[in-house]
Amino acid sequence: MQEPEEKKIALELLETEQAYVNRLHLLDQVFYTELMKEARTGKMVPEEVVKMIFSNISSIYQFHAEFFLPELQKRMEDWDCNPRIGDVIQKLAPFLKMYGEYVKNFDKAVELITTWSEKSPPFQELIAEIQKRKVCANLTLQHHMLEPVQRIPRYELLLKDYVRKLPPQSPDRGDAEKALEMIFMVAKHSNAAIAEMERLQNLWVVYQRLGLEDDIVDPSNELIKEGPIQKISTRNNSTSEKYLFLFNNMLLYCVPKVIQVGAEFQVHLRMDVEGMKVRELKDTEFPHTFLVSAKQRTLELQAR
Repeated sequence: MQEPEEKKIALELLETEQAYVNRLHLLDQVFYTELMKEARTGKMVPEEVVKMIFSNISSIYQFHAEFFLPELQKRMEDWDCNPRIGDVIQKLAPFLKMYGEYVKNFDKAVELITTWSEKSPPFQELIAEIQKRKVCANLTLQHHMLEPVQRIPRYELLLKDYVRKLPPQSPDRGDAEKALEMIFMVAKHSNAAIAEMERLQNLWVVYQRLGLEDDIVDPSNELIKEGPIQKISTRNNSTSEKYLFLFNNMLLYCVPKVIQVGAEFQVHLRMDVEGMKVRELKDTEFPHTFLVSAKQRTLELQAR
C-alpha cells in the first residue's frame, strides 16, 4: 500500500520539526547558555549584549520542544485511527506570534555579533570553538539563527500542500483550512512588525538630520519624499540651494547647514499639506519651476 499524499506531508512536517527543535536546542542550550556563562564572568562581553543577540529564543525553544513536537509525535503515531493534524496546528498558531519579536530583532542581532567579534577576541574565539563542533555541521552561528526566521513561511508552505492533497471528504479538511488561515495571519503579523520597525527606524534617522525639533518628532508621520531644490528669488532673479522633506501631513522647507554638527538641516518653514496647492510655471529663464502655496506661505521652486 502506498502512503496517502497527505500523510507524507504530515510526516515531513514532523521530521522538519524534529530537526528544527535540534537547531533551537543548539541556539538556546549551547550558544546562548555558554556565551551567557562567559558573560557572567564579566571579561568577554556584557550580559545585556548576549540577551539582545538571542532575543526570546528560550521561549521559542521551550514551546517547540515541550509542546508542539510532542503533540505532533503523538498524533503521527496515532495516524491510522486519527488521520489529522489541523487541530494541533490550530493550537500552535497563536503562539507563533512570539516570533515577531525574534524576527524584528534579527538584523540587530547579526550586527551585534559582528561588532563584538571585532571588539572582543575571546567572544569571537568562543563562537568559533562552538562552530567547530560536530553539532554545528560546519555552519556559522548567523546561519543557525536564520532558521527561526524561515520557520513560519515553511509551516505555511507545508500546510498549503497538505490542504491541497487532502481528499474532499477528509475529517481534517475544516481544521486544516482554518489552521492554514491562522498561520497565514501570523506570517502577515510578523512581516507587518518588521515593516513598521523599519519605518520607525528610517523616520528616526530623518528626525536626527533635522535636529530633533520637538514639534516635528511624531512617530505617526510618514516620510513620502525628500530631496534638494532651488529656491527662486524674484527680487534679484537668482536661485539658492534648499532641501525639502515631504511628509503625509507637512512639507518642511529646510536649509542645509554649513557646519554639520548634530543636525544636517535647519527647518526654515513648516507648511501644512492640508489645503496645499501646487502649480507648474512656464518660465523660459528658469525651467522646471512650480509654485507651492499653503496657508503659511507661497514658494517659487525649481527642480533639477
